Amino acid sequence: MVITAQQLADLMPDATQLESNEPEMESSLHYAQLALLVACLEWLWRERTDFFIGANLTIYFSREQLKSRDFRGPDFFLVNQTQRRPRKSWVVWEEGGQYPDLIIELLSPATAKTDRSLKKVLYQDRFRTPEYFWFSPETLEFEGYRLVGQHYEAIAPNDEGHRWSGVLGLSLGVQDDALRYFHPSGELVPTPEEAAAVAQERAARLAEQLKALGIKPEA
Repeated sequence: MVITAQQLADLMPDATQLESNEPEMESSLHYAQLALLVACLEWLWRERTDFFIGANLTIYFSREQLKSRDFRGPDFFLVNQTQRRPRKSWVVWEEGGQYPDLIIELLSPATAKTDRSLKKVLYQDRFRTPEYFWFSPETLEFEGYRLVGQHYEAIAPNDEGHRWSGVLGLSLGVQDDALRYFHPSGELVPTPEEAAAVAQERAARLAEQLKALGIKPEA
């Protein structure tokens, strides 16, 4: 039986103010990787207002899970076609029944087994999340899966080791020991700081070219 978003909402208590219930991340490597994923995508999509990024945030999706609080939320998840605004948690029945469109788990010795098995099954069978990736900041293990029919199928890497995400319209790949986004052209999606540095370098180069032509750049 398929339950509608309204039927789900009618069955559940008001949960608009539910707080996230996530533990601290395992290491500074995990914190840095998570911040990198969030910062780069938010910078790239800075003009958009139709998405939400969850970072180490609880997803509440059923009455039983709400009571037991035994589910640890994804390290990173993306929901498209929703309002871009702050949230204390992601409550499925308060969000029109929407589940994440993409999930990334950051593996650690304590979570890797669960991320590769129980969570993979949950995201495949219950969430029906179209794409699921995992990455270890420590070992650099990187895998990706796309929902095809009822099951996840592995996303094959290209020659550079990047895996394409149709949800993002970008590839994910490892560069300098970190998981990064790449444009279809293969160009790296920069951090805000990297983008600012490139802009400054281009401005300085243009100023030198104008100076060589005898043109004084405007202040």
